[in-house]
Amino acid sequence: MLSSVNYKDENIKTIFIHIVAVILLFSPQVNAINVISNITAETTTLSVTQLRRIYSMRQVHWQNGIPIVVYVLASKNPLHQQFCREQLRLFPYQLDRIWHKLTFSGYGVAPIEVATESELIHAVKSTKGAIGYVENSLEVKDVNIIKIDD
Repeated sequence: MLSSVNYKDENIKTIFIHIVAVILLFSPQVNAINVISNITAETTTLSVTQLRRIYSMRQVHWQNGIPIVVYVLASKNPLHQQFCREQLRLFPYQLDRIWHKLTFSGYGVAPIEVATESELIHAVKSTKGAIGYVENSLEVKDVNIIKIDD
């Protein structure tokens, strides 16, 4: 009796492992994210804390005094959600709440939302002091790629 229970447990484990393997095989691949800035920002490295301060609109100027212009994708965009979780270590709804609070209180403005990554790249390239994020698989030129330190 005992051996038949172990046999069933082993079968269940094997089936479970195969199901997980198939799910992972067919799930969309998640790419890493590059944080990019306009070349006028003159910044190549930010800490997670600094990046979070920028995206929560608490840091509004670069070290060289140029105003920061923040660009984002829509909150429902998978890349935006990944950026919030992995880079900012926040949930997207937490960031939305911060922006709404600033906007409705009159103490600040929300970031500028763009529809696509190509629009975001163009906006960052052409806006002095701009910052944004893209999949690292995209070829970006004429912008700073900012390294994020833990």
